Amino acid sequence: MKKLIEEFKAFALRGNVIDLAVGVIIGAAFQNIVTSLTDDIISPLIGLVAKTDFKDLVLSVFGVNIKYGSFITAVINFLIMAIVLFTLIKIMNKAASLGSRPEEPAAPTTKTCPFCKSEIAIEATRCPHCTSQLEEAAE
Repeated sequence: MKKLIEEFKAFALRGNVIDLAVGVIIGAAFQNIVTSLTDDIISPLIGLVAKTDFKDLVLSVFGVNIKYGSFITAVINFLIMAIVLFTLIKIMNKAASLGSRPEEPAAPTTKTCPFCKSEIAIEATRCPHCTSQLEEAAE
């Protein structure tokens, strides 16, 4: 039992788990901001066109109320969150790549035989496919 508790403590105190917990808490707080933006600012502005609160838009079919205003509000919330997260991740990736140098391409390990156009090792002096003597080796 003691070993299990120590393993759990090592897992829970690892940097990735703590970072994830902080991200979830900040994400939940940010979701409240986006929901407030949509409910308190965007929905009333759209509601000006409908002459009512946007969330109150309801379609009644056979006595069943379909709250399409609430659904559209949820879609707007999702789109705002998606755009903000996309922008945030793009900025973080750009910031992470500022300090790194572009990777230089690796030296080639193969070349093409000038006679049979086969791919051969760069050190080859004779083509294994057509057995031609290569010019670079003759020089």
